[in-house]
Amino acid sequence: LIIFSLCLGLTCLSGFFHMKNRNYRISKSHEELLVPPTPCHAKTNVMFLKTHKTASSTVLNIMFRFAERYNLTVALPANQLFHLGYPRTFVAHFVEGFETIGQNYNIMCNHLRFNPLEVKRVMAANTFYFSILRNPIPLLESSYIYYKNNVPAFRSSKNVNEFLASPTKYYHPADYRENIYARNIMWFDFGYNNNAEDDTKYTQAVLEEIEQNFHLILIADYFDESMILLKHALCWDLDDVIYFKLNSRSQDTVQTLTPESEEQIKAWCSLDWKLYLHFNQSFWRRIEETIGLEVLEKEVDHLRTRQKELMETCLSEQEAVRKDHIRNKALLPFQSGAADILGYNLKQDLDNRTLRTCQKMVMPELQYTSYLYAVQHPHKKRKDVGLPLLWTS
Repeated sequence: LIIFSLCLGLTCLSGFFHMKNRNYRISKSHEELLVPPTPCHAKTNVMFLKTHKTASSTVLNIMFRFAERYNLTVALPANQLFHLGYPRTFVAHFVEGFETIGQNYNIMCNHLRFNPLEVKRVMAANTFYFSILRNPIPLLESSYIYYKNNVPAFRSSKNVNEFLASPTKYYHPADYRENIYARNIMWFDFGYNNNAEDDTKYTQAVLEEIEQNFHLILIADYFDESMILLKHALCWDLDDVIYFKLNSRSQDTVQTLTPESEEQIKAWCSLDWKLYLHFNQSFWRRIEETIGLEVLEKEVDHLRTRQKELMETCLSEQEAVRKDHIRNKALLPFQSGAADILGYNLKQDLDNRTLRTCQKMVMPELQYTSYLYAVQHPHKKRKDVGLPLLWTS
């Protein structure tokens, strides 16, 4: 009975410490158990590898708002670019001001093709690295619609199912630079060859290398759970990870995949499929080891409640609207391919402070990048979004 009670006590204690501080490990030593967990401090040096069509624009908005809240320096694309040299492999001078600022950036989150050595020249030694993956099946369909006009392999096929019935008919390796969105795009974003042969030894080595380079890989298909895990890993507040979904598209531009097409994606994008399966497993393992499913569920509920409150405060409709229904053109998201990218309308008569908070939550990626660039580099020519400015200072 005594042993049972002790075990039960240790289990409760373990749960308590895991909730309080994910970095605390229950030790076998009784003396160490009595040491209170050290309080965790919000991590402010963070690198987010922004992958394509994975809800990463929503994460970027979270990162930008956090940077502003704590007055942090963001590694922004140089000159008129909105990405850090993509699809070229990243080098440090793609960052505005790198020559003068050096290794003094806190946040990096615009699109780039990962190159760890060059990123380390920009980011501090104690930087937290994370990224996000998505199930390659819906991802490829999303890519097809979004990049329909840009990608030769997509352009010459009638619809996504026709493309997938015989991808090699449309996908020519000679056009690989233009065709990166058509095959293993996540593998490419992480800096690897998206046309590489799916060899077990090779894929295993890549997965291990990604595990070494990144502290955390989130899963877009479980976005709210991902935000809670991120909050714990970075020791951030709930409001730091609150979001409105950005860069989503209208339901009528979604094409239905046939079961054959779904199977074909697993084979055609087998490198991405392996990447996804591997990190989907480690994602859930990480949750069980750190916060536990019960706490996760409660915190996801809190996140959704808070999100609903903010939507009621900020938005005139309680959801995203089609591009032609967005009243303020300064809040119009970039439109691409055959997709209708949705945006938001804010309520009228919000007080100044609330308005500013709400504006930032719905601010599309290009507009936010341009605004932060003007704040950080006031003497440089402002990035041109081709839309009216929401505010000038």
